[in-house]
Formats: sequence, C-alpha cells, structure tokens
Amino acid sequence: MNSFRAFLSESKNLHMEHLEDTIFNEGSAGTVEAIRFLESVTEMLSGNSKSSVNITVKWDGAPAVFAGVNPENGKFFVGSKSVFNKATPKINYTNADIDKNHPGGLGATLKVALKELKKLNITGVLQGDIMFTSDSIKVQDIDGESHITFQPNTITYAVPSNSDLAKVIKRAKIGVIWHTKYTGKTMATMKAGFNPNVKKLQKPSSVWYDNASFKDTSGASTFTKAEVKTMQKLITAVKSKFKSAGKVIDELHNSDLISEVKIYGNAQIRKGTSSLSAADFQNRIKDKMQTAIDNLKTDRAKARKQKTMDDTMKFLSRNRKKLQSVFDLHDSITNAKIFLVRKLEKVKNLGTFIRTENGFKVTAPEGFVAIDKPSGNALKLVDRLEFSKLNFTVSKNWT
Repeated sequence: MNSFRAFLSESKNLHMEHLEDTIFNEGSAGTVEAIRFLESVTEMLSGNSKSSVNITVKWDGAPAVFAGVNPENGKFFVGSKSVFNKATPKINYTNADIDKNHPGGLGATLKVALKELKKLNITGVLQGDIMFTSDSIKVQDIDGESHITFQPNTITYAVPSNSDLAKVIKRAKIGVIWHTKYTGKTMATMKAGFNPNVKKLQKPSSVWYDNASFKDTSGASTFTKAEVKTMQKLITAVKSKFKSAGKVIDELHNSDLISEVKIYGNAQIRKGTSSLSAADFQNRIKDKMQTAIDNLKTDRAKARKQKTMDDTMKFLSRNRKKLQSVFDLHDSITNAKIFLVRKLEKVKNLGTFIRTENGFKVTAPEGFVAIDKPSGNALKLVDRLEFSKLNFTVSKNWT
C-alpha cells in the first residue's frame, strides 16, 4: 500500500471541513470530536447557555474579501485570499495595486472595498464575504411584494422594500459579512479566529456589515423535549457505529487511500446521494488504476503499476466489511447533522431564495458553522446534497 500515493495524485483540502469528514481527516480522534460537537450543539439548542460551541451562519457571499492594517507597515489594504500567498502576496494599498494584481471584475469590486472599508477603522485584519455592491442591488417582486435583492453567488437574498433594513442597504455602496479575524506581527504569521466582534467598527452609511453570528430572537431553534430525545438517539447511533468500526478508522486515516475516499464522497454528492459503498469504492479505484496503467508506454512500467493495483485490490477485498463500517459511521454522523441543520434553518433574518425559470423559490441558508469555544476549531454543518444541487443548477451572478 505504500506505493499507492505515487500511483495516484494526492489532493489537498484547504477549506473548512464538513463535520462528518473529521473521521477521515483525523481518524478516531476526529470521530470523538464530531460526537462532542453534536452533543454541544444539542446542548445549545436545548437552552443550555454553558454549551461549549458557538454557531454562525454560513452566508453564500462572493467574492471573499480581506481588509485591515498590515502589521508590517501600518497601511490599510484590501485583497483576496492571495494576500497570504507565500511567494508573491497580492496586497492592495491603492487602486494602482488593484489594477496590477486583479484585472477584471474582481478588481472593480476591490476598488469599492478599498474606498469604503477603510472608513470602518479596522484593527488587525478581517475576512468576510461580499454580499453586494450598489450596482448589484435590484428591486424585484416576490409573491406580490416588492423586495430589494442581491445574489452574490447561488442564493438570492431578499428584503422587503419598505423595511428599515432595506433603507440601510439602499444607502450602502458595499455589503459585507465578516466571519474571521487575523492577528499577528507579520502577514505570514497571522493566526485566524472565527466570528469576530464587529461592534467597535465605525458605522458609515456607505457600508452595510454584520458578523456571521447565529441570531435567534424568536426561539424557533430551541429543541422540544421530543426533539432532544430524537437527537440523543441519533448520537447513540453514531457511538454504536463508532464502536463497530473500531481500529479500522485509524487504519484508513493513516493509509494512502484517504484522499481517494474524500474524492469518492464528493463524487457521490454530485450524483445526489451521501451514502458510501465499500464495493462501489473498490470498483472506482480499480477503474482509475486500470486507466493509469493503460496510459503507460512501456511493459516494465505497466508491470510495476499492475503489482501496485493488485496489492491495493487485495487490501480492499480483505477489508471491505471494515471499510463499510467506517462508511456507515460517516452516514450516521451525516443523519445527526441534518437533524440539527433542519432545526437551525427555522430561524431566518433575511429572505433566502433561488432563482428559477418560474420565479423565486424559497430555500434555506447555505448552512452553519459550529465553533468550539476552548480550541477555536470550526466545522461546517451543511446539507451537502441540497446545496450541491443548487450549485450545479442555479446560474451565478459572477464569472
């Protein structure tokens, strides 16, 4: 199995991870973490103010924006994720910098950000998602009522035109949801913290902003006693699957196959299912390895790769039941997560819709993020099937 990594290219995930994928990323330790997250969110939704997690809303904004003061020179800047490039950081202090680093549509948006976000007097560096600029705001009729709308990515956000919030948004040149703060003595050594406190920022009328905190003033997300029992049963099922999987969780986590497992999981989501099958996974790996062999030029190279393929197939055949037990654990964590997501979705502060050929259809937010207070670790709580489907079927407002 040691040669499998050389056989197939290895992928690297630089994004915040989904709750259920912690079992692949961290093995049994990740499973313990996933269970603790599930229990902590359940405590929070049961009304326990001492819960060890915070929940934030995952807004469907685009593009990402970084803004703040470079600690190395004290200058205000804006930029994209490329501000943290190791080789050539793209940090924009002026419009000329933006023209050089970001030609095209992103550059125009960053110029608005450079002018307007400086007014906030940001200390440190903030990361957020741009929800709109003034030229992207529209007035549209939804169910017979006038709304102002903006669609930064897949979801269309809507606010009744006669509301106080609509008046605030109409005056703004840019809207941003801040979700991360960076601190450090240099750009290269900055560390991230989630859900920044934005109360001390200045409030110019030309900028609408908020942080991503989950806000429920109605109590709609509070679990009933029956829902608590259901959630406890779902967590018990996760613990039972964890026990059944045993040591194979860490064996898989430490193997060269783990990146392929995650690729397979994402492929299943695109097909419209979150269920994973050990037999299906083995066939997928076999086909992929056979294709690689067929593309080789020499018999010697083909023979070497054929041996790797044979060893991999023997390993998967011998451990198929164990692998399926890990996949079943993944499914059980997903089921518990979806129950939480459905409850959290009951709280809405802005209308969320998707655009269809027949008008607007109500949809849920993109998802949520659970942040562990002691460690600062964060995991996504997203209905991957639903949001993936939207991503593939709804036209975007960007290129």
